[in-house]
Amino acid sequence: MASLSRALARVQQDCKQSLPNASILAACRAARYKWRERKLGPVETIHLFILQVLWFNTAMTHLRHLTAEAVTAAAYCKARMRLPLSVLQQLLRDSSAVMRETLGDGGLWCSLRVLLVDGSSSITPDTPALQKAFGQPSGQKKGCGFPVPKVLGLLDAFSGLIIEMLVFPLFTHEQSQVWKLHPLLKSTDLILGDRGFCSYLHLALLSARGVNACFRLHQRHTVDFRPHRKSRDQLQKNKRRGRPTSRFVCRLGKHDQIVRWKKPPERPKWISDSQWEAAPDWLEIRELRYTLSRHGQRTFVVTLATTLLDPVKYPKEKLMELYGMRWQVETHFAELKTTLKMRKIKSKTPEGARKELAVYCLVYNLIHAIMVQAAKRQRVTPDRISFIDTIRWLLSAAPGEALPDLLINPRRPGRHQPRVVKDLQDTYRKMTKPRKEMRKRLDLAKR
Repeated sequence: MASLSRALARVQQDCKQSLPNASILAACRAARYKWRERKLGPVETIHLFILQVLWFNTAMTHLRHLTAEAVTAAAYCKARMRLPLSVLQQLLRDSSAVMRETLGDGGLWCSLRVLLVDGSSSITPDTPALQKAFGQPSGQKKGCGFPVPKVLGLLDAFSGLIIEMLVFPLFTHEQSQVWKLHPLLKSTDLILGDRGFCSYLHLALLSARGVNACFRLHQRHTVDFRPHRKSRDQLQKNKRRGRPTSRFVCRLGKHDQIVRWKKPPERPKWISDSQWEAAPDWLEIRELRYTLSRHGQRTFVVTLATTLLDPVKYPKEKLMELYGMRWQVETHFAELKTTLKMRKIKSKTPEGARKELAVYCLVYNLIHAIMVQAAKRQRVTPDRISFIDTIRWLLSAAPGEALPDLLINPRRPGRHQPRVVKDLQDTYRKMTKPRKEMRKRLDLAKR
């Protein structure tokens, strides 16, 4: 493009470090994508895609005003369709790696890099292709709901950067997909997640790679902290009910012990035969429990399962502090879905929906990279920097403008608010029948 507006020029400037033109072209060549030189090539298309999402996924017809160029919605839409999904996925991995390298050894916990894993979802337009690809909640009637793609994110706990994001159908358990993230992990990493990821096989797969893990214990797993207690298979059949399947190894302290988990008798469908055969018969796991007293709420009891067995290097108090970091992932998804408007995406094809979600991750990482820079200069942790204030500055800043001091969110530990909505503006009834049937009733009523 001959001339660039202030908004697009600013986006291109901020993409130079984490998403340079050379990286975009290299990702295109790696995906074997062949293109001809035109007004909307891969570099220009991705920059426009980022600008569109940065403006809270604005309409395609708005881009001609933002760029001061004659960018028609049809031409831009075709350019997005030409762009392979693998290019955007590779750019996400490469850009997050570059951004994390700039952090150095910052944000380590006990010399380990903490990674958060969690699942969420989005909403797409109601088209037959998207219904077939993702499905909709079972409680919604046909023609009255929207397809819901499920997403699984792997994020850096300190910086909030998204390392990888997987997209799959709604009725797919996260644990059947999380193993696809394992090749991105290193022996110096610690993966942190909720009880949905806590299973023998998942911990065994991580241990085989030398990766540590800490998950909240699954609710179906029975725990007994009595020393030298017997496991279920060591008892008579009439005494096995309610007893743990794990075997006691040693006691580390009050409600802190090392046990041996036994390999389950049946292979889950999501694991391959080679992975199943490579899993050991027993796995040593550390189990610990603690309580959190919360003002105005019932006492919160937390039981953890972790492969961090050394009580000296990883004391119980440190592990309690570690699991408190898990809730940051909820804030990160809220930034994506509420602030950046990822809760409802606009693409009407499965491929387009996956591309849109990938660009959301690229934009999110761009914003968090700026937050990390501001946090270093303002001497706070990145989670204290306001996400929305960073977006506002990015949208209003001129090319070459220095990064100012951004808003710092105050720490409010123990804050609790009732989950209610004060604004009652949305008083429309919810759809219970397809719109075609409702229109027929209106036509009959007119007669």
